[in-house]
This record gives sequence, structure tokens and C-alpha cells, in this order.
Amino acid sequence: MKPATGRKRPPRLVARFVAISWRDLAVSFGPILLMAVAAIWVAVRLIQPAPPSTLTISAGPEGSTFWSAAQKYKEILARNRITLNVMPSEGSLQNLKRLSDANSNVDVGFVQDGVAPGAASEGLMSLGSVSYVPLAIFYHGPTVTRLSEFKGQRLAVGAEGSGTRQLALALLRANGIEPGGATKLLPLSGDDAAQALISGKVDAAFLAGDSAQPAVMGKLYRTPNVQLYDFSQADAYTRRFPYLTQLELPMGAFDLGKNLPSAPIHMVAPTAELVARDSLHPALSDLLIEAAREVHGKANIMQRAGEFPAPLAHDFPISDDAARYYKSGKSFLYRLLPFWLASLADRLLVVVVPLVVLLIPALRLVPSLYAWRVKSRIYRWYGALIAIERSALSDHSAAERAVLLQRLDAIEDSVNGLKMPLAYADQFYVLREHIGFVRARLTQSRNAQREMSDEDVDEDVNKDADVDAAQGPEAADVDATPSAPNEAAEIGETRADERRKPD
Repeated sequence: MKPATGRKRPPRLVARFVAISWRDLAVSFGPILLMAVAAIWVAVRLIQPAPPSTLTISAGPEGSTFWSAAQKYKEILARNRITLNVMPSEGSLQNLKRLSDANSNVDVGFVQDGVAPGAASEGLMSLGSVSYVPLAIFYHGPTVTRLSEFKGQRLAVGAEGSGTRQLALALLRANGIEPGGATKLLPLSGDDAAQALISGKVDAAFLAGDSAQPAVMGKLYRTPNVQLYDFSQADAYTRRFPYLTQLELPMGAFDLGKNLPSAPIHMVAPTAELVARDSLHPALSDLLIEAAREVHGKANIMQRAGEFPAPLAHDFPISDDAARYYKSGKSFLYRLLPFWLASLADRLLVVVVPLVVLLIPALRLVPSLYAWRVKSRIYRWYGALIAIERSALSDHSAAERAVLLQRLDAIEDSVNGLKMPLAYADQFYVLREHIGFVRARLTQSRNAQREMSDEDVDEDVNKDADVDAAQGPEAADVDATPSAPNEAAEIGETRADERRKPD
């Protein structure tokens, strides 16, 4: 009888070999793609939008210094395709009110330090101070050394809502002079205040900003019986009012030939700040500071060249973008490219850089992940093969061996149905060789067990024959039938046949 192999049907190879396993590639690359999409989404959420093409500035009265400065800003920004709308105003207080009102559509404005209450500065930031606003006090009569000496006189302190009036009232209060008292505080400013002083209608005039231009101050200084107040306590004022700066009007500032004034005169001055909302685009912040540098950076009798704009924080905090500009200037892209192109490249970099940083290391992992997924389809069967091989080394009944062969057949059928890339075909065939090796081990173990069974049967038959031969004639006397030994042999053969029957 031909020994059984335990296989009911020959194996059928249905494995498919492809150039690339797109499924494994998709699973390997999928997480990286999701991470890239997430990085793009975060970058888009955080990226600054394109800078607006239109800005609105609240300047000052038409014809004033700040109105003229705003018109120059408009020309400079137009070079970079930015339209600047200039709105006239009554002065710093109205500029501040517009900036604080979200519905006013004002983006930036000139505000004199000292006029902003604490609450009004919320949501606003400074792009830097752009000029001094010196306070010049002209008066009639003998020399005055302290502001308290003006008590009870007629004082022109500036128009309602002007920065000059706010500053004058603050300094007079510090000297015990309050509105509504014996001192008359008249709302005159500019030329009106100067003419009132010359005509004797007022005893002193507080002039600042446009009213204190060198030509006006020189004219008043030459007027008989009119003097310019010397802030001999300037150091004390600047410490008590942090937004003030001590200045010195040099000798000969009005007339070098006549040496007017003949001695330096101490003055105090707040600064005018270029104030913007905290939502101002960083690129526009740089453009405005550049314009301020071109307009306000020249020298005059009260400032040196390049002194303004400057990051002098008083009533408003310096914006982060302005601080960065004052420290290191324009960014590389804005120095190299036109404004609109640099703005586009700057926003693209916010998206591209995270992708490059994330994708380059991640893409290097894709081949390893792909190889691991393909090989895992092969390696997963080795655990089952090892278990079957270990079982083959033990003694099993015929039924148990049949179960092991069925398990091995199932593994082989599954392996033969795999879809494998051609690059890993060698490992596929190595696995099939190992399956054949385990099958051979299992078959050898079964055949060895059969041979051992045959040897046991032959040994039993030989033992029975030896016993019968040893009994000799006595066995013949006991058994009258001469065929007794033959019957014993037949019984032994029957037992051997029963043991040889297939399971």
C-alpha cells in the first residue's frame, strides 16, 4: 500500500506579482500626507493676509505741519501701490478719538504725547515718535522764572481739543493754576494768540506745534517788551511728566548775526507719535516708518538729522513690528524685491517652510514603511510554521497529524494567493520553500513512526514463535491438532495486518 501524504489536492499558485503595491504605498504615504495637510491648514490659519491696498490717516488741520507731512506720506506710499487717504482733523484729541473708534475706518494718525488717557490707548500701538512738539511761552513784562507767577493773568492756552491746550493746562495745574479761577485761560492759538500778545490783549501765549515754528518764534522774540520763557526747572518737569523731553534752544537760533537769543534757552517738549491700530499689517508698518524717516528725518533748530523717527514709548507701546524694524530694518525679501512681490513671497514662505521641514524627513521614511508592510505579509506566517514544526517533533496520533497537515495546507493556500511586488518575489519563494521544509519534516516524522510500529509487530511474532518451539513435543501432546503452531503464526500475522491498516 502506498503511504498517504495527507494532501487532498495539489497546491494551486494564484499569487500575483505587480511592479508596485499601490495599496501598501498609499497606506505608507497616507499618514505623511495627512500631516502635510494639517501643517498647511495650520499655516493658512496663522498666515498674515495680504496687506490692504488702502490706508486712512487722521492728520491735522488743513495746512498744518502734520497735514503737510501726511501729504508727503501719501506720495511715498503711492510708489508701492498703496493709496493713503488723508483726513483733516482738529488735532491730536480728534485723531485719538477716531483711532479708538472701530467704525471710523481710520488706520493711523498723529497723536501728541500727554493727551491720551490710559483707557484710550487700548488696542493702539505706536510706530515711533516722529518729531518734538516744543512748547514756547511768550509773555509781557519782567522776567518770569516760574509758571506760578502767571497766576491771575490772561493766558492764551490754545483752542479747545488741541494738544497745546492739554499740555498747558497740565503744566499750570502743577503750579496751582486751575481753570475757572482768577487766571483767565483763553482759547486762542496760532496767529490769533500771537497777535493778541502783540496787541496786549493777553499777558502770555502758550504756543506749540505749528504756532511755534522758528519764523513765528523769531518774530515774537524781536517784539519789544516780549520775552521767551526759560524753563529753568526743565529737569524737574521732565521727571514729573515722563512724556516731556528737555530741549535747548541754542544761541543765535533766530539770528546768527545779532546772536538772538544771546544765551541758550531751556524748553520742554512732548513728542508726536505715529499711532496705529494693533491690527495694522506688518508690511504696512514698515512702509509707514520708511515714509516717516524720509519726511521727519531732516535736521532743524530743535532736532538733529536722523533723530526721528525713534522708538520712544510714552503714551503708547511700541509695536513688535516697529521694534523689529528699528532694530534690524526691513526683512531680506522686502530689501530685495518690490513691495507687492515681497509680500507674496513672504506669505508663501510661511506655507512652504513647514512643508519642507516636515516632508523631507517624512518622505525618507516612506520606503522603509512600504518595505515593512510588504514583508509583514510574509513574516506573519513564520510563527504558525514554527508552531507546526515543533509539533512535528512530538509523538502524535494519526488524527493529530492530519490536523497539522490541514493547518499547513491552509497556510500554503493563503501564501499562494498573496499579491506581491516583484522586488520581493525572492522572499515569497523562500517562504514557500520553508513551507515545503516543514511539510517534509512532518512527513518524515510520520513515516518514522510507521516503521517503528512495523518493527514492534515483527518482534512480537518472533517472540511467539520462539515460545512454541521451546514447548516442542509437550505442545503436540497437549494439542491433538498438529496445526496449532500454524494457527499461532496466523494470529500474529493478523495482528500485524491490523497495525498496518491506514488511519
